[in-house]
Amino acid sequence: MKNFKFPLSLSLIALAVSAGMNAQDTNTDNHTIAITIPEVALVDIEPAATKNITLGFTAPTEAGLPILPSASNTTLWLNYSSIKSVADPTRNVSVKLNAIIPGIDIHVTAAAATGAGGGTLGTPSAQLTLSAVDQTIVSGIGSAYTGNGANNGHNLTYALAAGSGPGGVAAYADLQASTTTVATVTYTISDN
Repeated sequence: MKNFKFPLSLSLIALAVSAGMNAQDTNTDNHTIAITIPEVALVDIEPAATKNITLGFTAPTEAGLPILPSASNTTLWLNYSSIKSVADPTRNVSVKLNAIIPGIDIHVTAAAATGAGGGTLGTPSAQLTLSAVDQTIVSGIGSAYTGNGANNGHNLTYALAAGSGPGGVAAYADLQASTTTVATVTYTISDN
C-alpha cells in the first residue's frame, strides 16, 4: 500500500507542476487602461485683441426727428469648450450687462454655430435686450467645442436702440448726452 501512495503522490505533484507551467501563458492576455476625462467649461469672446467695441448714435439734421443708432457690430465671436458631467448633461451660456445706460437698449443676437467645431453645440436664443440679470443666449450645449478665434462659434451682433423702440425696455425720455459711457458685457458658461 505504501508503494502505491508514493507513485500516486509523485504523479499528482508532476501534474500540478505541468498545469502551473501551462497556466502562465495562453494565446490571449489582457490588461486595464485607466482613462480620465476632465469636466470642461470654458468661454471667451474673439478676436481677443479687438473685443472692445464702440457703438453710438447720430444726431438728427432735421428738427422733430429722433437720434439714429450706428450700424450693428458683427465683429465678435462667442467660443466655448465643454465636456459635460453625468449629473448635468447640458450647459448654457448666459449674458448680462454691468450697467444700464438710461434711455438706451443694447441688443445682442447670437447666430447658429459655424466653423471648425464639433460635438453637441448649443442653440442660440432670439435677440436679447441686455440687462443686469443673466439671460440665456445659447442653450443645450453638450460635450462640444466651437473652434477658436474669429469665424468659429456663434457670431454676435450688437445693436443699439434709443428707448421706446420695438421690443425695447428703455424710455427715450431718460436719454442724456454723454461723450462716452462704458458698460461691460459678461458671458458665463454654466450647468443647467
